[in-house]
Amino acid sequence: MKTFIFSILMLLLHGIINAQTRDLNYFIEQAKANSPLINKNKSQNKLADLDLKQIKSALSKPEVNLEGSVLLAPIISHDNNVTRFRLAYDNVNKYYGYDQASTDGGQYQAVVSVKQPLFTSSKYRIYADKADISRQVNENEIVLTTHEIEQLVSNQYIICLKSKMQTQNSQALLKEMDEQLPMMQKLVESAIYKQTDLMLLQIERKNYEQAIKNTEAEYKNNIYDLKLICGINDTNIIDIQDANFQLRTENATRSQFLTSFWLDSLNILTEQTINDIKYKLQLNLFTNAGLNAIYLPTLNRLGLCAGLTLSWNIYDGNQQKIQKEKSGINLQTLAFEKKSFVTQNEINKHKILSQIASLDQRVAAAEAQINQYEKLQEVYSKELSQGGISVMDFKKQSRSHRELGKRGRRIDRIVQEVTVAAEVLRRFAFDVEIYRFHLGELAGGQYDLV
Repeated sequence: MKTFIFSILMLLLHGIINAQTRDLNYFIEQAKANSPLINKNKSQNKLADLDLKQIKSALSKPEVNLEGSVLLAPIISHDNNVTRFRLAYDNVNKYYGYDQASTDGGQYQAVVSVKQPLFTSSKYRIYADKADISRQVNENEIVLTTHEIEQLVSNQYIICLKSKMQTQNSQALLKEMDEQLPMMQKLVESAIYKQTDLMLLQIERKNYEQAIKNTEAEYKNNIYDLKLICGINDTNIIDIQDANFQLRTENATRSQFLTSFWLDSLNILTEQTINDIKYKLQLNLFTNAGLNAIYLPTLNRLGLCAGLTLSWNIYDGNQQKIQKEKSGINLQTLAFEKKSFVTQNEINKHKILSQIASLDQRVAAAEAQINQYEKLQEVYSKELSQGGISVMDFKKQSRSHRELGKRGRRIDRIVQEVTVAAEVLRRFAFDVEIYRFHLGELAGGQYDLV
């Protein structure tokens, strides 16, 4: 007995677990947490910080190297009419081998060298600006990806809700049919209706049962698709809550889409500035200490030296000028793309708002028809119980009621879908003037920032 009760409790617990109810926000948060693109952009921010640290170290820290070399130039000497092989030599007059003046009889070097770049703070600021722009680009990409996730998840969530509502609609009609069948059975027994009329209702009931199975299977598939989008590794079929999407009327103060154009402009200009670094004066301090000798190394050849190296690119075939022209063309291309983007999205906003207005009218008309059909359904039910109408008329009216209900709900879901798209556009409402910065504020006024 205890085992039986325990088994019943476990089955109930399993049913409760499988009947979890989730809302739209849960799926959006799961999708954001499992998004590879968001994770990649966060990693890119960390890499940008490490790149900046690496550049700072290269520009401000000395470079220390241990260097060593040995050069041997053996000869065969004939001084004093004595022929012999000499690996190292000095003051030899007659010999076969390399000229002593070119080899010094051998060279030996073992030193510690230090190289320190000088006056690099301005260069570091340029790279720091580049890293800051990269971070802003990544953060902006995260925001754009988040909004794209919200739209994708919301659209799939609406599809799941539609399947759920279709199931509920069929279940409600099945319940009404179950209420009519006992009454029809009595009317058949009273010879008011024929047995065939009862069979027609029973067949119609089977149709409703099949419709429920179809929509339940569709709901299950749609839930799997939703979990696939969100990266949820869970095979349990859960229940979802209703969602209400409202179009906000206030305007957004920033457009993340336009921000991306602005950041791309800054990126082009920063790349140009980095390219200009190699045309600036490069000054380095160097020093080394250790052994530097010829012939044979001895301790009295230990020493040190220090100095400065300077380099300045004066001419390289006008490559700097060509690079600036390329940057200007890239900025012009970006400006054209932004203008086209703004125009297209303005058209899309008007189109979606027009669709919403049209669908609102269709929803209102469908709701009015549904109310009329519900009244007609009550009348048909009474007349059917009194034998006043045929079963075929009742079936036809029931199907019309069902199809109208499905159409009304479908229109309502379309409104929700369009509202989601409109909400995304609203949140990225365009305010072009906010992003009209001039390059003159940064580098002399040659270009306009997009």
